[in-house]
Amino acid sequence: MSSIAHTIGERIRIYRLKRGLSQEQLAELAGLHPTYIGQLERGEKNATMETIEKVSLALEIPLSELFQLLGGEQKEAPNYAYLCYELLLSKNPKEQKQMYQILLEVENYKSM
Repeated sequence: MSSIAHTIGERIRIYRLKRGLSQEQLAELAGLHPTYIGQLERGEKNATMETIEKVSLALEIPLSELFQLLGGEQKEAPNYAYLCYELLLSKNPKEQKQMYQILLEVENYKSM
């Protein structure tokens, strides 16, 4: 399956876990089958926009959250800003703040 389907699926899984939901619970909230949620999370299925909207509503997140930073050109070198974004997205707000503070300390140390 496409890398976009895989990325969207991974984001769905991250937000589902953040909300403390099982695949079955998310499926019920979205009006979908639990097996289908698993297939979406693994990037095995290309969902329609209507399905993605149902999932985003069930997760109580804006639809745009699932699509941020998608569609850019693939580069030879890793896009570290994007990788950092994905890492931070998977953390809770407290952990995000701590990681940001660590980055600021490293930046300040370099300036000394």
